Amino acid sequence: MKPVKALFLDFDGTLLDGSGQREAIRATCCESASAHSDLDAARLREANGDRWTHYCPTVAHRWTLGSLDGASVSHEAWRRTLRACGCDDPAIVREASAAHARHLRKSLRLYPDVHALLPSVGRRYSLALVTNGASDTQRAGLRMLGIDRAFDAITISAEVGIAKPDPAIFQVTLRELAVEPEHVWHIGDDPLTDVAGAQAAGLTAVWLNRCGSLWSKDNPEPDYEVRSLSALPTLLPA
Repeated sequence: MKPVKALFLDFDGTLLDGSGQREAIRATCCESASAHSDLDAARLREANGDRWTHYCPTVAHRWTLGSLDGASVSHEAWRRTLRACGCDDPAIVREASAAHARHLRKSLRLYPDVHALLPSVGRRYSLALVTNGASDTQRAGLRMLGIDRAFDAITISAEVGIAKPDPAIFQVTLRELAVEPEHVWHIGDDPLTDVAGAQAAGLTAVWLNRCGSLWSKDNPEPDYEVRSLSALPTLLPA
């Protein structure tokens, strides 16, 4: 086994617990309905779910590669949500978008196993974050969670114009840390973007399977599989 010199980590679903996003939407809908008697919180939640289901896939590529920032996507999603509920007031759209950003900040949280992992492995290896997403969304999340300084390199798809599973995004990070791929493990929750992408770049791929999902035969086998980040240090060679 080659010595490990660096660990690359995914962000969403690996470090960031995304369940807080649902809480932020619920709180935003309740706040908007309380402020405007003609709006109903349950109807707003339903409409917002429909907007994200139908609108977000149409802009995901632009958001990921940096031609559309996270704030713009959120504003448009709330504009469509309110319009579906019979409200076309731009001021109320701005109000809802701002409320959502505020509630999202409050609800951001890391998985519990992250807190012990980062300082532990950070003393032994170079650490890099390799994530898809808009720069404003990802940078703000890292900063608010207080983990931006835990990494020696942060590579965000929107900032480099390359997204996982393209191996080129991993190569950007390899060059920044001046490390060869055979000395790097990448840990992430997505079989395609994290496992297949990392392996295509020559990295050892660790699949973080928090939910115990079955592996699809259509996907390349990960080099390792863990149910929690707390199991990672026991896998790493001494």
